[in-house]
This record gives sequence, structure tokens and C-alpha cells, in this order.
Amino acid sequence: MAYAVLHLDKAKGADSGMSAHIERIIHPKNADPTRTHLNRELIQFPEGVTSRTQAIQHRLDTAGLKRKIGKNQVQAIRILLTGTHEDMVQIEKEGRLDEWCQDNIDWLQKTYGTDNVVSVVLHMDESTPHLHATVIPIVETERKRKKKEEEVKRTYRKKTPAPRLCADDVMSRTKLKNYQNTYAAAMQKYGLQRGIDGSEAQHISTHEYYRSLMLQGKSLQEDVDELLKRKEQEEKELAKVKAEKKTEELKNTAAKTANVALKGLNSLLGSNKISKLEKENERLQGEVANRDSQIKNLQKDAEQQKEWHAEDIRYTKLQLEKIINEKQRTIDKILRWFPLVGEYLRVESECLMHGFSEEQTDKLVHGQALKFRGYLQVDKRSPRVWAESVTTQIIKIAKDKLQLTVEQSPIVQWIQQRLQFEKQEHQEQKATRNRGFHL
Repeated sequence: MAYAVLHLDKAKGADSGMSAHIERIIHPKNADPTRTHLNRELIQFPEGVTSRTQAIQHRLDTAGLKRKIGKNQVQAIRILLTGTHEDMVQIEKEGRLDEWCQDNIDWLQKTYGTDNVVSVVLHMDESTPHLHATVIPIVETERKRKKKEEEVKRTYRKKTPAPRLCADDVMSRTKLKNYQNTYAAAMQKYGLQRGIDGSEAQHISTHEYYRSLMLQGKSLQEDVDELLKRKEQEEKELAKVKAEKKTEELKNTAAKTANVALKGLNSLLGSNKISKLEKENERLQGEVANRDSQIKNLQKDAEQQKEWHAEDIRYTKLQLEKIINEKQRTIDKILRWFPLVGEYLRVESECLMHGFSEEQTDKLVHGQALKFRGYLQVDKRSPRVWAESVTTQIIKIAKDKLQLTVEQSPIVQWIQQRLQFEKQEHQEQKATRNRGFHL
């Protein structure tokens, strides 16, 4: 069946994460980069506005809102408009895609108001052509008051309704049902119809959906196998009957005998039995074809669900990246406002690199002088030197500069001196051994 697809979703804030996906700032894995240039923004932005996020803010700023917008208030509604895969591909092949896009825009502007439809993007780089529309839920109807407020007698003059931001009004249960009806009517000319009205079908998770598909597919395959076995058995029986009939005809060469035998055979075996077997065979073939069609439809539904699942994953990833970026900005501010924090982090890493343990490093960072006994090195790839009960400490050498020292000398300088000393000592010992050998 050919269905029109209309899906609405609330978005808080400027919805910059979804803007990155829609405008392909972040390229999804299931999109074909060689077709991204075919994507189009179908709404002309106001002067000075260059992106979907800016278009949302521009509408909010110019709508004449009296109330302050809440931090968690829904500022935009995301709307996905498309149809079943085969029908959308056929619309594109027939050269009617631009007409379909314009009819969608006309429906959106008529339904939500021209000024409230701030962006409509056509995506052509995924498997099914579809539209991402952005609607600002600004209404001018009177705000619904609580029951207690309505019971209070009003003595003041009724105010003229002013523009206000209210997603609950736009997405009420009655209106959502009406959207499905009017959108299906607008898409009827393309052979797309509304889904089942009042369906009790409930949304299930992607994992549960795929699991049910696998179980259904397995059950269907078992049914198909059983039908094929029955078909093969019936065909063998039919072939046996036909062979018996042919043998009987060959035995009776005389015309009268053949006629009598044929009549007797038809009477005995009965053309009715052959006809019955043929009809049963046709019925079984029809059932197999119907099962094949069901499996094919389930596979198509699975592919569509995979696309939606991938869309959810991309959106979640964008939200996580947004949180990470906010945390990184906070860290950058801390390092900028408190330079010594970054310096302490640097010197901590330096301690671990030179050979100090986590516990020793913690004491040094807290300003304690530490008696150290063990191996030290410039870095992980450099040779080590033995330090026997040396005093190590982190000292402040400038306003925002710290330095790790050994015996009051910079640690790198101390290690290099020790390496040079050990090298000279080794050379002297070698020379002494050589002189003793010649003697």
C-alpha cells in the first residue's frame, strides 16, 4: 500500500544539533556524499539570515511575543514529510518531485501559518526523498486557563489575544489527528493515502522490532517450506495418476476398447480427482506467492526502521557532542581564568613521565618536598639514572610557572648531568681495565 508519512517532534532551544544534520554540517553514514549537492532549502530566509538555527531565532525575535521564553520551552517543531519508498521513487522518476515539494509547502503554510514555516529542506542523498520542515509554534488564541481561574468572576475587560509560543496548542491530540487527515488529502493526487485511523498499534523499540521480524521471517520460512513439500507431494501424486492413465490408454489399442477403458479410467480415477489436485496445486502456489510477498514487505519495513534507527543514533550523537563541547568550553574558561590550574596539570604529567608514582606525584603537586630513591629519566624513551635519596620538590619560578627540581636543580638538567657523570665514570673504568690487561 502507498502511504503518506507525516511525523512531528518537539525541539527545545535553537535545535542546533538537528540543524547540523539537516544542513549536512555533520555528514551521516547512510547518506550518499555524491548526491548531497542535490539537497535544497526550499524556503527563502529573511535578509541577514543564513541558516536554519538563525531562522528559528529570527522568527521568535520578530513575532511580537510578550512573555519571556523559558529555558526548556519548546521553540520549534520538527516535521518529517515523505511517503513509502517505492512511491517516492516513482514520483521522482515521473518528474513530479518539485510539484510534490510545492504541495507540501502549501499545506505547511496553510496549516501552521506562512510566517511560522521558517525552513523546509529536501534531502535527496538518502534512499528515500523526504522533507525536513521547521515550524515555530506561535499562536494567537487565548491561553487556556485552569478550572479555578475560570470559576472566578471576571470584572475586567477581556484582552485581545496576543501572539504567544505554545507547542502544546499546536500539537494537541485533536489537531494531530486533523493534520494526518488534511495531509493525506493533499497527497491523494500522488496516490498516497492516510494510515489506519484509530489504529491501536504502539511504538516498539528497534531491538524488539528486529527480533519480531526475525521470528516472523523464520515462521514464514517454515510455512513456505511446508507448503513446498506439500506441493511436491501433490505434484508427484498427480504425475503418478497421469502416468497410470497414459499406461491404461496404451494397453487398449482398439478404438472401442480404448474408449471404454478411458471412460472406465475417468470413472474410476475421475477427472474430478485430477482437477481437484490441480486446483489444490494452484491454491498452494498462491499461498507461497502470498508468503513471499509478506516476507518482501517485512524486509522493506525493516529497512525503513533501520533508517529511522540510524536517524535516532545520529541525533543522540549530536546531543552528546554538544554536551562534550559545553564541558570543553567550561574547562577552557577555567584554564584561562586560573592559569596555574593548567600549569599544575602539566607538571603532574611531567612527574609521571620522569618516573614518579601517582602517590609521589600527589605529594609533590601539593608542595611537599619528597625524598626520592629510584630511577629517573627525561622521557619514556630515554636512558634511566639511579637517584639515591635525593630531595625533589615543585617550586614556583614565576607568577604562573612551576618547575620540578632535584636537589634544587631543574630535573632535566640534573638527569643529564648524572648521565654525563656515569658516562665519564664508565670510560675511566674501561681505560683502567685496558691498562691492566696490557701489563
